[in-house]
Amino acid sequence: MDYKITEGMIYVTIKVLGKGCSNCKRLEQNAKQAVKELGIDASVEKVSEMKDIISYGVMRTPALVIDENVKIMGRAASVEDIKKLIK
Repeated sequence: MDYKITEGMIYVTIKVLGKGCSNCKRLEQNAKQAVKELGIDASVEKVSEMKDIISYGVMRTPALVIDENVKIMGRAASVEDIKKLIK
C-alpha cells in the first residue's frame, strides 16, 4: 500500500462510497473508529455522487477505498476488519 509520509507520520486516505443507507453510515462510523483505535493520521471522506462511485468500478455499496484502492464492496466491514486492511 502506498502511504503518504508527513513529518514522520503515515497518512492514509480512506473513502466510504455510498448513497447514505444504514450500511453506508455504519461503514463510515467503523472506519472512523478504526482510525481512532490505530492512532493514525487519516482522513475519512464520504463519497455519495453516483458518477464518483462508479468511477471506482463499484457496483454495490457500501464500499471502502483505502489510498485509492477498493478494499471492500457490498458490506459494512467491522472495525477489526478495517484495522487489518489499514495496517
